[in-house]
Amino acid sequence: MISSGDREKIDEVIEKYRDDPGPLISILQEVQNIIGYLPEEVLSYLSRKLKVPESKIWGVVTFYSQFYLEPRGKNTIKVCLGTACHVKGAGKILDRLKEILRIKEGETTKDLNFSLETVRCLGTCFLAPVIMVNKDYFGKLTPDRVEQIINQYRKD
Repeated sequence: MISSGDREKIDEVIEKYRDDPGPLISILQEVQNIIGYLPEEVLSYLSRKLKVPESKIWGVVTFYSQFYLEPRGKNTIKVCLGTACHVKGAGKILDRLKEILRIKEGETTKDLNFSLETVRCLGTCFLAPVIMVNKDYFGKLTPDRVEQIINQYRKD
């Protein structure tokens, strides 16, 4: 169920793009920023309000990896598995994160504090192996340093 506060914010986003041709992706991005993900009832609501077939909206959100259909953690951890990071031990970093968080890549912790993702490159090969937590980069990692970093982002 969409809360009345979220419905108001969604309607404001729709109104903002009222005269733009093809605003679907922008609207989806802003709505996801409001709610944190795109639940089915929000996609149905957008379909009705925008007069866009629900199948088209689903096609967009399932095609682009930036959209999430499940709740996400407050903190997103991206582990680089690119060549430089792989060679320098990214697999061990990922294994340690899975152990600490008790989740696999693509999952979110039960407390909704962390989501764990893998990426092919973060563009910081000189810091390999690298993880990114939200917008913060951490490089030249060892499995032992990972827990210290995660503790900085734990809920109080």
